[in-house]
Amino acid sequence: MSPELQNYRDKLRCSVHNIDDIFEECLCEAKSVMTPKGIEAWLDAASRVCGLGRGKELVLILLEEMPEIVRLTDEDIIQDVTEMAETLSSQLLGPAINPFLTTLPAVCRRFENSEMLRDWLQLIIKMIDEAKEGLIPLLGRIVYLVNQLSIGGLKNWINYGIRAYREQPHRLGDFFSLQTADAHAMLQRERHGTLYIDHERQLKLSLRALWELDLDFHPYSLAFDILRQPRPHIDKLGFHIPDVYDDLEGMKGIDRYHAILAHLAAHQLWSKPYLADNFSSFQHLTVETFEDARIETLAIARYPGLRQLWLSLHPIPKEGGCPNDYACIRHKLAILSRALLDPGHSYTDPVLLEYIEQFNKRMADDPYNTALSTELGVAYLTKIYEHNFRKPNVWFEDTEVSYRDDNRYLWMFLEDTDDEDEFHSDHGANDHKQIQQQEEDILPPQHYPEWDYQIQGYRPDWATVYEGIQSPGDPRHIDQLLEKHQLLAKRLKKIVDLLKPQKRKRVRYQHEGDELDLDVLIRAMTDFRAGSVPDTRIYQSHVKDGRNIAVLLLLDLSESINDTAKGGKSSILQLSQESVSMLAWAVEALGDPFAIAGFASNTRHEVRYTHFKGFKEHWGDLPKSRLAAMKAGYSTRMGAALRHAGRYLVERREEKKLLLVLSDGEPSDIDVQDVRYLKDDTHTAVNELERQGITTYCITLDTNADEYVADIFGASRYTVIDQLESLPEKLPRLFMALTR
Repeated sequence: MSPELQNYRDKLRCSVHNIDDIFEECLCEAKSVMTPKGIEAWLDAASRVCGLGRGKELVLILLEEMPEIVRLTDEDIIQDVTEMAETLSSQLLGPAINPFLTTLPAVCRRFENSEMLRDWLQLIIKMIDEAKEGLIPLLGRIVYLVNQLSIGGLKNWINYGIRAYREQPHRLGDFFSLQTADAHAMLQRERHGTLYIDHERQLKLSLRALWELDLDFHPYSLAFDILRQPRPHIDKLGFHIPDVYDDLEGMKGIDRYHAILAHLAAHQLWSKPYLADNFSSFQHLTVETFEDARIETLAIARYPGLRQLWLSLHPIPKEGGCPNDYACIRHKLAILSRALLDPGHSYTDPVLLEYIEQFNKRMADDPYNTALSTELGVAYLTKIYEHNFRKPNVWFEDTEVSYRDDNRYLWMFLEDTDDEDEFHSDHGANDHKQIQQQEEDILPPQHYPEWDYQIQGYRPDWATVYEGIQSPGDPRHIDQLLEKHQLLAKRLKKIVDLLKPQKRKRVRYQHEGDELDLDVLIRAMTDFRAGSVPDTRIYQSHVKDGRNIAVLLLLDLSESINDTAKGGKSSILQLSQESVSMLAWAVEALGDPFAIAGFASNTRHEVRYTHFKGFKEHWGDLPKSRLAAMKAGYSTRMGAALRHAGRYLVERREEKKLLLVLSDGEPSDIDVQDVRYLKDDTHTAVNELERQGITTYCITLDTNADEYVADIFGASRYTVIDQLESLPEKLPRLFMALTR
């Protein structure tokens, strides 16, 4: 050891023998990024960490990692890191020092400046003070987290975990190690970029308006560690797209969503599956390239602006850019794809230009012929095939087109795959009809947030709603209940007749209608004789003008409605059936769109939402049979049920939207001990619906409801029915009073 090196070694007050093996190399690296003062601070920091008595590994980590940390930040960070290690030791969190020091370089590379790194150190201090049990699990996942979140998002995520589990410290480790559902949900919410969930309605309306398609979207996450990253694709469930898109090369995330949806819609409209077993894997790639170009050309013919949108996201591979020791098939097909999309390309390869000319000629002759892609694809592969295509190293640079799907939709398989992780299309193999039948019987669950008044924020994706259609019973049971109230029905009929729309409104300028509009007809004849183009909308029609309202009745089906009403012989369940039957009969006579559903809950993981009558169904034997089979059980998690019912009402086009809630008690569930929690969440759900133009009104059978119902629904948005036996009469009358 040289005298200079020995001098530095003497300043390091630590007798760990392994230090001598790495000291010279670490010192050399430190000299390249630190001033002499910084080196003194580095050696002092190593001495102090060694003096903690937490094992020799810590000082080795600090000596090796600190030069890289200083290179990314500044020399002053040495003191901050040392003090943090000492704080962890003094707080009996010695095992946290190792992951803290080990992950620090990766955290620095993500944040890229010293101020953000100090923000991270402040978050660690906060964890020590308020959530000590979760610190080590957090450090174990921090590298992953900082690659998903900004420092602000990380702060929000940590603060949520601290607040949400303050009363359950034994679960802090589960949250900060990403073992709980709300940890993942909150992570999704704090991720940067354009979130699908924030633009779901806009994207669905665009798909319907531009492409006349009404398909479901199924967002998937790119945030979690999985072996194979998913790609956009189409299957029998609908369109599968990422749950978040970051801006890319100046292209906003929402525009990237529009680009992928336009491409998927074009496949849905104009692509037909090919028999995959008839083609080799290389032929699959060339056929897919021509098919992508064919359907995009058709889409551009309809909406020319799509060309510039897609060109902005399509890579521009360079001719000859693939090294000789790589498989270049993806590179060559990326060039072909760019050239087919961009008429102004600069490629000069004669084979490429020949097939672009063939493609354009065949598109001009018959653009809807799907054989174009297979014939040109197979022929083009024959022309460009090289033995290096089979090399193990594939050249991927500038070959991935981010707005395109994985093209599984294009292939139909006759043989199944041996690899259960290998995807197949929906067009063949492995008894897909049986799988489809099973899936049709089960609707996918919906997840909703819940408001937590203690943390003054939402618990994301906290309640899970399972919906289904009530199995039918005997409709004669409902008919018997209606016969029981014949006198009431006669009285209600008089009110119904008064409420029926009497006015008629003339709708003019129609291409088809009830009768000719003489004024428009005379004007059209005058224009025709004067040599002008006449207006051909010469018809008029008359429509009823008056009521324009959609109503959804939501029934509380908790266990308590099985009880017998006080002072009566009927159960609350039977009285509910009678009153709902009378209401449905009255609304059917009025002609208002009307739906009936019920709900009950068994913890936040199982909120059951049951359909009895849809808006488009008439009040007949089928809805009656479902209502006759109505059953009660479990608890009353009302907020999630209201949010789910609101999804059906918000899609209605009527001017007024009314959500009637028939309940016999306050919101409650077996997994909630805080009586205020679900009341506040339900009140928040009512406010959410109000902002969406939906009026919520509660009819409660609880004689003690005055103590809480106004706080939930508002002072003028509820009615308490004390005499339960009068419910069949009061419910229809109340509805008519609300909808006058």
